[in-house]
Amino acid sequence: MSAALCVLAAGCTEGGYGEPVEQTGIARIELMPNIPSPYKMLDWRQKALDFDAYVFNENTRVKGNPMIWYDNSRRNIDQETFGLYTAVNDSRQGPSHNGGEFHESLNSLAALIGGTLVGVDKTDQNGRNYVKMVQNYFNSDNGWNIVMNNTCPDVALLGGGYGRDWWYDVFPNVLYYALCDLYPDVEGAESIQRTVADQFAKADEVLAGNYDYSYFDYSKMQGMVNNIPLQQDAAGGHAWVLYAAWHKFGDQKYLDHAKSALEALLSQKESRFYEILLPMGAVVAARMNAELGTDYDVKKIIDWTFEGCNNPDGRYGWGVIADRWGDYDVYGLQGSITDGGGYAFFMNSVKLAWPLVPVVKYEPQYARAIGKWMLNLANACRLFYPGEMDDAHQWLPEMKDLTDNNIAYEGLRKHDDYGKKELEGVSPVALGDGPKWTSSNPPESMFSVYSTSPVGILGAMVRTTDVEAILGIDCNVTDFYAARPYPVHLYYNPYKENKTVTYTVSGEGPVDLFDIISRKYLAENASGTAKVTLPADNAAVIVEVPAGTDIVKSGDRLVDKSDNNKIISYR
Repeated sequence: MSAALCVLAAGCTEGGYGEPVEQTGIARIELMPNIPSPYKMLDWRQKALDFDAYVFNENTRVKGNPMIWYDNSRRNIDQETFGLYTAVNDSRQGPSHNGGEFHESLNSLAALIGGTLVGVDKTDQNGRNYVKMVQNYFNSDNGWNIVMNNTCPDVALLGGGYGRDWWYDVFPNVLYYALCDLYPDVEGAESIQRTVADQFAKADEVLAGNYDYSYFDYSKMQGMVNNIPLQQDAAGGHAWVLYAAWHKFGDQKYLDHAKSALEALLSQKESRFYEILLPMGAVVAARMNAELGTDYDVKKIIDWTFEGCNNPDGRYGWGVIADRWGDYDVYGLQGSITDGGGYAFFMNSVKLAWPLVPVVKYEPQYARAIGKWMLNLANACRLFYPGEMDDAHQWLPEMKDLTDNNIAYEGLRKHDDYGKKELEGVSPVALGDGPKWTSSNPPESMFSVYSTSPVGILGAMVRTTDVEAILGIDCNVTDFYAARPYPVHLYYNPYKENKTVTYTVSGEGPVDLFDIISRKYLAENASGTAKVTLPADNAAVIVEVPAGTDIVKSGDRLVDKSDNNKIISYR
C-alpha cells in the first residue's frame, strides 16, 4: 500500500522541530559531477552474495587451486582455521605452501563482515563456524596480544615480504571488533576484545599524544621507526577500537584513551592519511560530539581524507580521486592521487564508506556531500571488475572469465606504467599488482580476493530507486556499537529539480518517514512503499519511526517521547 505524500514548503518547521540543517560542503567533493558518466549502478548486494558463494565454496577451483583452504598449524589457539588467497593463486599461499599458514586477516575478516552484512550466517556455513576460526589471528604466541594480519608473528619466514607497518597491525582489530558486534556471543571473543582494548589503552598512554612512528611494538610497548613512512593516523584506529570497547564494556579508561587518541589525530598540522585509519576518526568524532557533547572538528578529518597527504614524510599523495580518466569518471575512488597520474584501489574505496556514511546520522550537515560522493563512488567501483570493463582497458582480458566476474582487479590506474604495448595511451587501466610479480606469480594473480572481500559493505548499503542516479544508502550498516533503534537512510537528489522517488519501508509498517535535515515528515502511516519528494541537489536523511510516534524536542535532540525517549536526531 502506498502512503499519502506529505509535501511541505522549504523551511517549514512543522511541529516545532527546528530549522532545516544547513549543508556543509567538502571542497574535493564539489569537484565531482552530480551524476557521473557513463552511469551504471551494479546490484551490489548480488555482487556480494556471488562473491561469498564463490569464495567460500570448497569446490571452487581456479586452475586446479581452491579459493579457501584449512590451516591446522594451530598457531595461537588450538583450533583449525582457514585461509583465503590474497590474490588468485598467489604463489606464496595455498594449502601446500608453508603448511597453509600464510593468509591474511585483512582478507578473511573483511570477507566475513561483508558476507554477514548481506545476510550470510558465518557461524554456520559449510558446517563451520568461521567467526570462531578467525580467533587464531589473535597473536598471543609473540606477546603482542592483539589481532594481527597473520597468525604467524614473523610472516617474513613464510615468504610474505612485509615489514612492520602500523596500519597492518591496527586495522585487523577494527575489523575484529566489527565482526564481534555482528556476532556478540561467540565463545572466546569477549576475552580477545578486552585484551585488545587493554593493549590499545596502554599503547595510547605510552604514546602520550605523539604518534610519530612507523609502527608500535605492542609487546615492548614502544613506538618504532623503520623504512615505512610515519603513520600518525593510526590514532584514528586506536580511537575507533577504544570507543567501541567503552560502549561494550563501560570501562572509563577506554573512553579516556579514545579521546586521547582522537585528540592526537586532530593535533596533526596536516593530513597524514593512508589506507583507512584516518577516516575511522571521523565517525568517532561525530559520535562523541553527538553522544557526549564534545566539539571535535569532524570537517578537518573529512577534508584531510579527501585532500590527501601532501607531506613527503608520510604516504605522499594518498587521498580521494576527483578526476575523469579517458572516457570514464573515476571520481570518489580512494588511492594515490599522484602515482602515474592516479592509482585507485578497490578495497580502499569500498572501505571508505564504512566510517563516512554513518557520520550523517550524527552530523547531518554533511549529508549532501557524503551522498554525492557515494553516488560517484558506487558508480566508479564497477570499473574494477573484469566483466564491467571493455577488453581494451584491462591488463588481462584473455582471463577475464576465469572467476565468473566474482573477483575484481586490485587497482585502476590512469595509465599503465608497466610497459604493456597494448595498453599504451589507454586510460584508465584495470590491473593488479601482478606486473610487479611476473617472475614469481601467475598472471591470474591480477585478480584480487583481498580487494574484493569487503564488497558486502556496498552490498548492504546501496540500493537503487525508481529514479536513475538516486540511491538509498543505509546509514546503520557499519555504525557498529551504536544505538540503532530505527532504520536510517540517506538519499541524495543530484538533479536540478525536485524529484519524487518510491521509498521501500524496511519492515511491515506502518511507519512515518521523518527527515532530520528538513526537520519534517516526508510521509506518514506508510506500509510497503511511500512516495517521497527530495529537494533539488540536496539530501534527506530519513528515519523510519512507528506510525504515530510522538517526536519532541529535548535540548538539541529530537526524541521519541512515546518510547523511552529514543533518539531520532542528535542535532
